[in-house]
Amino acid sequence: MLPCYVLLDLETTGSNPLHDRITEVAAMRFEGGREVARWSRLVQPGQPIPAFIRRLTGITDAMVAGAPSFAAVLPELLGLLDGAVLVAHNARFDHSFLKNAAAREGVDLRVKTLCTVRLSRRLYPSAPGHGLDAIMRRHGLQTLARHRAMGDVDVLRAWLDAVRSELGVARLEAAAGELLRSSASLPRPGVTLAD
Repeated sequence: MLPCYVLLDLETTGSNPLHDRITEVAAMRFEGGREVARWSRLVQPGQPIPAFIRRLTGITDAMVAGAPSFAAVLPELLGLLDGAVLVAHNARFDHSFLKNAAAREGVDLRVKTLCTVRLSRRLYPSAPGHGLDAIMRRHGLQTLARHRAMGDVDVLRAWLDAVRSELGVARLEAAAGELLRSSASLPRPGVTLAD
């Protein structure tokens, strides 16, 4: 798809990147179409995880109590992202959380970003939904770890494999390239995954 890209997903304490914090991060790095690294960490958010988020993700305060801080995992994450395009579902969410968390550590995160919500819309314009659950239903994908960072990264990988099989590598690469060249690689603020 791209010479070097990282599939990434985060779990957080909420939806506001200024006030909420990251609880889990997972990434899979690809070079020349091959997976070269798989990385996942629970992160101590420094604030309680709300009950709704605990129910959604299964991540509890006890699970992250001994986890490293974001500052401690940031060097590893930056190494994975080095020279790569960050690919995420609803990338504005993940990118804004990463950018704000890195800024709190004095790091100006600059990384090209590709949103798979936008990519799905481009490749399947008549499909009724482009959220991860809609994509899973449409392509017959399953996971036992939905709303966990690596579980969702695995779904993205399976979806990209399904797209290659259904539409071909050339069409997938063309759509990804168009989005990366445009200013539309991130979804508009306020766009929901059900759009």
